Amino acid sequence: MSFALILPALLLDRILGEPRRWHPLIGFGRMAHYLEDRLNRGSGKAMRIAGSLAVLLLVTPLALAAHGLSGWLGPLFDILLLYLAIGANSLAGHARAVAEALQTPDPELARERVGMIVSRDTQDMPHTAIVSATLESVLENGADAIFGALFWFLLAGAPGVVVYRLVNTLDAMWGYRTPRFLDFGWSAARLDDLLNWLPARLTALAYAVAGDWRGSIRCWHEQAGALDSPNAGVVMTAGAGALGVILGGPCCYAGLEKNKPYFGTGVVPATGDIYRAIDLVHKSVLLWVIGILMGGWLLA
Repeated sequence: MSFALILPALLLDRILGEPRRWHPLIGFGRMAHYLEDRLNRGSGKAMRIAGSLAVLLLVTPLALAAHGLSGWLGPLFDILLLYLAIGANSLAGHARAVAEALQTPDPELARERVGMIVSRDTQDMPHTAIVSATLESVLENGADAIFGALFWFLLAGAPGVVVYRLVNTLDAMWGYRTPRFLDFGWSAARLDDLLNWLPARLTALAYAVAGDWRGSIRCWHEQAGALDSPNAGVVMTAGAGALGVILGGPCCYAGLEKNKPYFGTGVVPATGDIYRAIDLVHKSVLLWVIGILMGGWLLA
């Protein structure tokens, strides 16, 4: 049944985009902030335990609720849930908004808009850094906001996609290697790494098929290990190679410069490459849909 529900959910996202108000993940984020504010009061092993408890308290009841509602309301609930879990339309819209500001040109507006999709400091970003940050966000969030959700929906239905998206949200909130979150966010970060391991590699493979296969596979094989994240590194190096651009490089987080490595191949990215990255993600979604439909037909 899950195979037949994916296409309607993707079409809803394409037509409607994210809800402008009352998105469930916004309410979940507020609950997570409230709980973290009360439990995160130190460091060390106790905070790892507290962070693990927080993940269980936030995720388990909602996963059980999704299981119950799926059984009660049936396929329509599952379609709606998956629609809310994926964010292809929103991801493309945010990236296009940055590109449009760069083309105006309005660098201040571009910095403001890219700041909505990346966590690094953007106030002094030059043009090339804005483009690079946008491309990295499109490639990485394509895996998180689209392909990971599809994978876990296929594997475990409504509860699976709920667990995946909520853990992914907690990692985005708590998964920082800062004094505040190093221990408390440890559980969310490790669980997110585990849940994304296979979807990230399937996403990278889709990027390679949809773009420059040789460049993508070479960058994935040679460069992924140099990036901090075991999953984002795979996705972004494969995506950069597929597009034939060089991404990465030094950037600032909370006023502190981080010497991130360069990765990819080819040329320094230009504004037009933002549209190419969006197109790469869309082609990859199509490849996934074809693969999913073929898989469903073979298993029928």
